[in-house]
Amino acid sequence: MSAIATPTAGAAAPEVVVDVRGADKVFANGTRALLPVDLAIRAGEFVTLLGPSGCGKSTLLKMIANLLTPSSGQLGWWRGGFDHVGEPGKKLVMVFQDATLMPWARVQRNVRLPLDLAGVPRAGADARVADALALVGLTGFETNYPRQLSGGMQMRVSIARALVTEPNLLLMDEPFGALDEITRNKLDADIIQLWWKKKLTVVFVTHSIYEAIFLSTRIVVMAARPGRVLKEVAIDEPHPRTEAFRVTQRFAAYAKELSELLAEASAKGATDL
Repeated sequence: MSAIATPTAGAAAPEVVVDVRGADKVFANGTRALLPVDLAIRAGEFVTLLGPSGCGKSTLLKMIANLLTPSSGQLGWWRGGFDHVGEPGKKLVMVFQDATLMPWARVQRNVRLPLDLAGVPRAGADARVADALALVGLTGFETNYPRQLSGGMQMRVSIARALVTEPNLLLMDEPFGALDEITRNKLDADIIQLWWKKKLTVVFVTHSIYEAIFLSTRIVVMAARPGRVLKEVAIDEPHPRTEAFRVTQRFAAYAKELSELLAEASAKGATDL
């Protein structure tokens, strides 16, 4: 497969899909979860939020998804001005760590759920479900119940349910964190292919340095107590990537840099502000 083309000198940068400007989060009990964050997500990027527990990765992701409201600052789709996330013509979906499937419903119905809720006619909805299941390698499992599937297959169903809405922006909150390493690596490779094929913009949360390097075009390293951005690291490597990338010297160099940054992030506290 060909790699991503390098933009020519003077070429316009991709449009900013989501713009976070000075957005922070203080919960009702007074806990400051996130210091003001500035972060621009451009169309076609695969941006990973990486950091120790409690650094605000999921909080920031939920603010982008409009599941949490920033305490101050601005956050939204940016098109010459701030618009609410989810403006007409823009769709986002979020995949959580748990597959959150309906146990009493078969795979097809689980994937079709957002289309049923949106009132999409059944014939068109079923065709889109078939396409989504094909994308995640689950053709032939339409009539299975979740209990009949492995953990990795259940997560594929969850991803298919997200893709069936044909989103522009895919948000993923540690979706493979509970899976074994072999399954996790396979799903990482699959999500890279989906990102590439569907031309998605992805924001991904993980604790894993190796997963972040393999997936990302850019990694945002976050520090805790309270959460804030420590540094951004560009992963300037061709896409789509294969397993061979994991054993290169470049991969090892990225891992060393990020390990040092995570050690710094873990050592930081409120007194380091």
